[in-house]
Amino acid sequence: MANIAPSMVLVHPNFMEPGIIMPYSQASGAFETLPSGAPEVKLGGEDLYVYVRRVDLRTRAAAGQAAYNLLPSIATAFTYISTPTYLLRVRGEYDHHDTAAVGEWGQSIVELQRLGMFQAHFQLLRTALLYGMNPANGEGLLNAAGASTINLPADTNGNTTVVTYDNGQMAFFLIGQVSAMKTRTNQLGIGRKFVFLGPQRVLGTFEYQDIVQLTQWQRVGGGTQSTAGVVKAIAEDNDDEVIWVYDDTLIGKGAGGNDAVLLVMPEIENPQPDGTINTNIFGNLAPGILETTKMYLDMAAPREIPTPLAGGAIDTLTEIRSTSGWPLRPEAVTIMSMQYQ
Repeated sequence: MANIAPSMVLVHPNFMEPGIIMPYSQASGAFETLPSGAPEVKLGGEDLYVYVRRVDLRTRAAAGQAAYNLLPSIATAFTYISTPTYLLRVRGEYDHHDTAAVGEWGQSIVELQRLGMFQAHFQLLRTALLYGMNPANGEGLLNAAGASTINLPADTNGNTTVVTYDNGQMAFFLIGQVSAMKTRTNQLGIGRKFVFLGPQRVLGTFEYQDIVQLTQWQRVGGGTQSTAGVVKAIAEDNDDEVIWVYDDTLIGKGAGGNDAVLLVMPEIENPQPDGTINTNIFGNLAPGILETTKMYLDMAAPREIPTPLAGGAIDTLTEIRSTSGWPLRPEAVTIMSMQYQ
């Protein structure tokens, strides 16, 4: 691990700006696809698997004017699902010469190493959430078995790319996916949170460049709206919340090498009627899991283990245990493949 802090040649007198130009990276919005916007801290430090129990119900009944003596019965079946955990580790090493050299550049090597190692952890956690540590095992949201997948269909003019697609038809395609997801999960009539996660170049086009024609959609009081604005407006009319977040690693991750856009409803609600007759009364069995996506950690931030080395150096090991992204209810995940241009 190199800490390159070379010598400098300066002209005096001078003014040294105290700030430093940083290599800022994209702050991924991938974790918004989780119910709380972050993984859950529930694992033990040595837990190797996470298990979730599942129960299924099949009902049968008999009806007639005369009383039946031979009656059918309900049937319940218990199963469980599981996902493995992985130990993520990063290390950094430096000595007093590195400390002095970095100090000449106005930085603390301790904080430089710490934040750098944390960023390595968090970027790997993002990879685990979206793609899984072992994608072949169905880990990660993009590999969810049972998730809905769809390619962007051609619009009425035959356009199939994001930059040429009819703006209004794109808005109706996206809001149609929201409606289809609420139908699959029995959430129609219930306000829910939806997350669109995709590359900046795709979602940015919907937000800033695509303006829906006045003949297709008009907001209250007059005026048109962007594709993203139409989606949000229609969703808000149905008490839904729509969030747009970005992750450029989804470029080329869709079917056929196209860009992938994820639509996720991180949490559902147990649908209950207003009256006393409830055809979903079995859903009141507690405790039920309402989250549709899960990811577990053993601690909120990586553990730091500094150790002195021979020769006056310091070795710092950071580690955290995590699962991959786990879609417990894959019907709440839609993977859209879109050709950008």
